[in-house]
Amino acid sequence: MPPLRLFLPALFAMAICAVPVASAQSLSDSQRSEIEAVIKNYLIAHPEVLEDAMAELNKRQAAAEAERHEAGVAQNSETIFNSPRGVVLGNKDGDVTFVEFFDYNCGYCKRAMADMLDLLKSDPKLKVVLKEFPVLSQGSVEAAQVAVAVHMQDPGGKKYLDFHQRLLGGRGQADKARALAAAKEAGLDVGRIEKDLASTEVRATIEENFKLAEAMGMNGTPSYVIGKQVVIGAVGLEGLKEKIGIARCGKATC
Repeated sequence: MPPLRLFLPALFAMAICAVPVASAQSLSDSQRSEIEAVIKNYLIAHPEVLEDAMAELNKRQAAAEAERHEAGVAQNSETIFNSPRGVVLGNKDGDVTFVEFFDYNCGYCKRAMADMLDLLKSDPKLKVVLKEFPVLSQGSVEAAQVAVAVHMQDPGGKKYLDFHQRLLGGRGQADKARALAAAKEAGLDVGRIEKDLASTEVRATIEENFKLAEAMGMNGTPSYVIGKQVVIGAVGLEGLKEKIGIARCGKATC
């Protein structure tokens, strides 16, 4: 818990808010010191008040963040869930859409890929949308650009998923060279990819994903949109299943 001295200014401000404005403005330095001393002594005698206050603060902040996320999803829902620039896997007519923002150099994304693949196999009613969100390095940007070009060549997503697993599951830092090698291994036309890298579609796709992430307050990877919920960070397979359940039927387990 933060030191008591960090709470005193805020608590003092709260205390004088209860005093009429004219009286509060006329408080002398000694009167202010007396109020601070009363607050300090009370908190020392009742330290549990600080725990209650911090718990309430965290609760309110979480609620406010959830409201911001939900508003961001509502305002951008068509682009989030149905943009042709997203890679669609699983049931294209699924009752829940699971959107993942990822970076090919994100260690947590590498581990989270297994969760996504598990969900694809175990949930036949799930629609999965993958969005490149290269935030970690120039190599990440290069890999994402190649990934977009792969999707342009393979809109159905079958070869893209093979490429995605090879690149995200591989060792070492992802960059253009590694991404092209993964594309070749997945049976894609590397020459065409090289040409498509210069297209406006590649740039527009990545810009679209960054704008969406900004609108929803995403600042890291992996991040997810599941129904109306925004999930920041790797929460594990069970955590993702709970969010899908909430989106599907309003509770963690349907």
